[in-house]
Formats: sequence, C-alpha cells, structure tokens
Amino acid sequence: MDLLLPEFGLVILQTIAFLLLMFLLAKFAWKPVLAAIKEREQSIDEALNKAELAKQEMTRLTAQNEELMKEAREERDRILKEAKTLKDSIVHEAKTQAQTEGAKLIEKAKIEIENQKKAALAELKNQVSTLSLDIAERVLRTQLEDKAKQQDLVANLLKDVELN
Repeated sequence: MDLLLPEFGLVILQTIAFLLLMFLLAKFAWKPVLAAIKEREQSIDEALNKAELAKQEMTRLTAQNEELMKEAREERDRILKEAKTLKDSIVHEAKTQAQTEGAKLIEKAKIEIENQKKAALAELKNQVSTLSLDIAERVLRTQLEDKAKQQDLVANLLKDVELN
C-alpha cells in the first residue's frame, strides 16, 4: 500500500517542484509560446485574407475576362456583318456595272447595226441609181439614134417645163 499512498513530505516536495516549474514556465516559456501562437494566428489570418483577396481578384478577373470575350464576340459579329454588307454591296455594284456595260454594248451594237443598215441602203441606192442611169442612157441612145425621135422628146420635155 505504500505505493498507493505517498508520504506527506513527498507530496509537499512535489507540490513545491510543481509550483516552481509553473513559475519558471510562466516567467520564461508562456510568453514566448503565446507570442509564437499569436504570431502564427496572425500569419494564418493574413494568409486567409490574402487568399480571400486572391479569390476576389480571380472572380473580378474572370468577370473581366467574360466581358472581354463578350466584347470580342460582338466585335467579331460586327466585323462579319460589315464584311457581308460590303460583299453584298460589291456584288450589287458589279451586277449594276455589268448591266450598265451590257446596255452600253447593246446600244453600241444597235447604233452600229443602224449605221451598217444606212450604209447598205446608201450603197443599194447608189447601185440602183447607177443601174437606172445605165438603163436610161441605153434607152436614150436607142431613142436618140433617130433624128425625129430626138425632136419629139425635146418637144415633150418642153411642154412639161413651166416658165416663170
């Protein structure tokens, strides 16, 4: 039983040793340990604050990135729309120009055909008049071979002429 119940002097000695240890720990160890714990707590708080700030910055950057992507898509759509409008305008202008050029060519062809027609008619008239003159000359030669026929012709012509 001696092991279970220590002597009174041992209890006092152990109590004094415990109190001395507590005094020494309070005097020299608790303050640095508490300061280290407080410093560690502050560094953890700062790290958490920095992480929260980084999270907010990431959220802001993500929102900014989404806004930039939206603007880029809108710009792309606007550029594509302008390109389509420009393409349509160029195609329409080319069609209009082709139609205008075609109309000019058709008009030139009509004028050329008309000129060729007039030239052909003039040539035909020249040939007809030359042929008529040849025929008239032959007819007159045959009629004028005889002196009596010449005088009859002159007399008939003089009757047709009116004097002023």
